[in-house]
Amino acid sequence: MLGTLATGIPVVGDEPQDPLEPTDELDPLGPDDSSVDGDDDSHRGGFGEFGGEATGLIDRTFRERIVLAGVTLGRDDAEATDASMDELARLVDTAGADPVARVVQQRDSPDRATYIGKGKVEELRSVSEALDADTVVFDNELTPAQQGNLEEILKRSALDRTAVILDIFAQNASSPEGRAQVELAQLRYRLPRLRRSGKTFSQQGGGIGTRGPGETQLEVDRRRLMRRVTRLESDLKRIRRNRSTQSKARRSTSNLAVAIVGYTNAGKSTLLNRLTDAGVLVEDRLFATLDATTRRLQLPGGEAVFVSDTVGFVRKLPHQLVEAFKSTLDVVVDADLLVHVVDASDPDPEGCIAAVRVVLDEIGAGGVPELYVFNKADVDPSAARRLVDREPGSVAVSSTTGEGIDELLAVVGRRLRRQTIVAELVIPYDRGDVLALAHREGEVLETTEAEEGWRILVRVDEGSAGRLAEFRVDEPATRPPATRQQVAGRDSGTDVAG
Repeated sequence: MLGTLATGIPVVGDEPQDPLEPTDELDPLGPDDSSVDGDDDSHRGGFGEFGGEATGLIDRTFRERIVLAGVTLGRDDAEATDASMDELARLVDTAGADPVARVVQQRDSPDRATYIGKGKVEELRSVSEALDADTVVFDNELTPAQQGNLEEILKRSALDRTAVILDIFAQNASSPEGRAQVELAQLRYRLPRLRRSGKTFSQQGGGIGTRGPGETQLEVDRRRLMRRVTRLESDLKRIRRNRSTQSKARRSTSNLAVAIVGYTNAGKSTLLNRLTDAGVLVEDRLFATLDATTRRLQLPGGEAVFVSDTVGFVRKLPHQLVEAFKSTLDVVVDADLLVHVVDASDPDPEGCIAAVRVVLDEIGAGGVPELYVFNKADVDPSAARRLVDREPGSVAVSSTTGEGIDELLAVVGRRLRRQTIVAELVIPYDRGDVLALAHREGEVLETTEAEEGWRILVRVDEGSAGRLAEFRVDEPATRPPATRQQVAGRDSGTDVAG
């Protein structure tokens, strides 16, 4: 029967249904707008149509009415399905449409043809027609064949969670790199789903000589999209090479890198603004920030670090997006420390953490040291304390009020110092350039004057320790002392022959 959750969205379950009684909130738009005719081949609305291929941006003229569909498979937890459906409703709202109903189902396994089975599809069509819904969005990933079969039966667009997330990314991408990444992900999603209406083009028949212009047009479109995919992949590979060069240049200095990661809308950009006055866009919506932003931060101990904000993660993040955004996510892989921001007020913080961990493992950042930061402690202080007690070494903060920020900076400094080396050096008095290098690339803890030169204790990372190895006295030197020219060449990131 149609019931109403706390969110106000009707839910259709698997139990026998009562007659549908529309409420004022869910009344169809009426005959003057757009009605549903079961014999029509299509329905009003273009939700999920990604617009121009050059930009991938979406231009909507109205807010579509969306029916959400979800399936609990096998022994999966029904509560987990409900939480995922809640998030799907937020995604749809962020994309610019209105969820008006939910249809949920329990199955042992997906139906090959329609994912949910013929009977459930008919039920879904009845609900969509009663509520004059424009599109049905599935929380589960659909194959191209399933999507085509569903649209034929439902007489309206059938999309999955992947399409919605791609839709949101297309709206929020602002930089040329971000737009290219989103467009590439969209094209990879669309290619296997490329098709034309039979009314517009003739289709391939069952015998020799029956290939019509419709099939020819499909092949032309497919080749055109493949050329565009190849071009975008080439452009993004070039961007990755540039980022790799920048990363090497950063590694030649003593500044370590910290990447802020976490679930979307956990407060990552707000935290970066609080730490560095970066001025990054902050909005209370999903995926408000897509482009990585890096700023320099001075820690209380005097160390300088680079702090980067990254795109937020989400449950069931499309593989196409992870692949396309690898150039942006390289800052996570190359980081010395991950500041994993978790919304302490979220009803399922453990699920958010697990979703982020899945993506980190997928991009190869699973082994990077990680610091949990439970944000929004001002919203739910008790939940923040409970999470900190459960996760030793973590910190509770409020990016909005500044609560806990000083403690966070101190913990970040301590965690980074664990990754450094305290080396004892003897530097000849005529090698002031080396002494300057030690001060520039590390934290000089102690300096004394000896007969052979300055004797200093310095805390440096492994890269700087290697550049100063010939002056170390706490371990055997492996090569003769470098000349002044060689030190200058290493400092600039170039090789200079001695």
